Amino acid sequence: MQEERHRPRYVIHIAAELIGVKTHTLRYYERSGMVKPQRSPGNIRLYSESDIETLRRVRNLMDDLGVNMAGVEVINNMLEKMAELTRENDLLREEVRRSYQGMEK
Repeated sequence: MQEERHRPRYVIHIAAELIGVKTHTLRYYERSGMVKPQRSPGNIRLYSESDIETLRRVRNLMDDLGVNMAGVEVINNMLEKMAELTRENDLLREEVRRSYQGMEK
């Protein structure tokens, strides 16, 4: 299911409509490095569910909370690092659980 979130599926005008912004805003976010949509063979931007989530977060931080682009970048980097650490933690917990199960046998 994780791969499904990253599958490119929305062209720019649909993505903009889903997020509630204009297409030029999405291009700005792309130039700023907030999101990197995949490209079709015809060079059309294609956004995934994961991209849409990121863009909604960017829009919320900027429009609703008044965070500037530099702040959004810092927050996004911290969230990515937290997700990475959570994945590592989950793997370590599973490894410890398996070790304990092996000792009980």
